[in-house]
Amino acid sequence: MSLSTHVLDTARGIPAAGVPIRLETTERIFVGDGVTDLDGRVRWDDVGTGRYRMIVDTAAYLGADAFFPEVAITFTVADARHHHVPLLLSPFGYSTYRGS
Repeated sequence: MSLSTHVLDTARGIPAAGVPIRLETTERIFVGDGVTDLDGRVRWDDVGTGRYRMIVDTAAYLGADAFFPEVAITFTVADARHHHVPLLLSPFGYSTYRGS
């Protein structure tokens, strides 16, 4: 199974490149980390079923004064399909959903 994310800067209308992201289980076991590429994407392969937490260091992208310096998204991988968890980011808000 694989998992990916796509961080989009909705205030500027561009992908958010250079955003550090940590992936762990909900038991805080490290799974992997990465930094969004120029298209705002990170991918992890060989992810099993279970509950995960994706921690996005938004302060690294928005700056030290970011209202939300970190976004933690908790989700469940319940089957063998590819899972995609996008993050729509702006200086004072964010949104996420299950993508395809």
